Amino acid sequence: MGRPVKPIASLGCDLPLALLAATGRYAGPIRFDADRPTPWAEQWLESKFAPWTFQILEDWRAGALDHLDAIIFSRGDDSCQRLYYYACELRRTGEVEGPEPIIFDVAHIPRDSSIAATVAAVRTLADRLGVTEGGLAAALAAPISDRRRDDPAGRRFCLIAGTLPPDRRLHRAIEAAGWAADGETLPENWRAEPAVAEPGTGGAFERLGRAIHQANSGPRSFHDRVAALVARTRATGAEAAILWFCEHDEAEAWHSPAMRRALAAEAMPCLTLTRRDWRAADGALDEIAAFLRELPS
Repeated sequence: MGRPVKPIASLGCDLPLALLAATGRYAGPIRFDADRPTPWAEQWLESKFAPWTFQILEDWRAGALDHLDAIIFSRGDDSCQRLYYYACELRRTGEVEGPEPIIFDVAHIPRDSSIAATVAAVRTLADRLGVTEGGLAAALAAPISDRRRDDPAGRRFCLIAGTLPPDRRLHRAIEAAGWAADGETLPENWRAEPAVAEPGTGGAFERLGRAIHQANSGPRSFHDRVAALVARTRATGAEAAILWFCEHDEAEAWHSPAMRRALAAEAMPCLTLTRRDWRAADGALDEIAAFLRELPS
């Protein structure tokens, strides 16, 4: 009997998830526990790495990822690509074992060469994972479920924007105050798939590469974050917003002033929390609750 085929997993945003699904052995994005201590990883990673990277590396060292054959990293996130290089070196020196790290070279610059580079990256990864264009086309034809933003309890909406939180702890604080929360978590972002053009507009590799190039879910995308935030407020009918930026944020935090001005122009009550603890262990949850409870009904 041959060796059993191990699953593969992903790490980060803007990845060709349909291609990974087409392998028949995709286990989804790597999960992490935001509250677990990471003493071993802290010996290797600099303090400005995103906190979730410590969680991943700690699990890697502990053997929790040994059941995987490979992990596909995204170059669309700075901490993700830096963790890739650390994982490669630690694996080479024998400090860790486990799955093979593979990088996916996504590019977002709005020019033809970046589109071509991303399409080429899709083809390269497909070759490496043994996915044919026909297999990818079948995976792209599978439906993608959309998250709904309606609230059956009829509560008012409060948006969460800024740094993507590690889980729904900010959402729970909003819900405990009697509101409905609208905002993506980091694990949800890693599962986001861009809208791919219909067949007839190119082959499957090209269609997926172009969709990833145009995606606006990652920190390196070129989309207008302020316009997107205003569109969210109008689409949801939101009546309040939380702009939350953790202390490790080196991308989204730059947009905070423009976001605040845009929300003020919409007459939107807004609580801005900057340079905050990633685990929200700094009183942020109480501040959110107090802010919402003080708003008029």
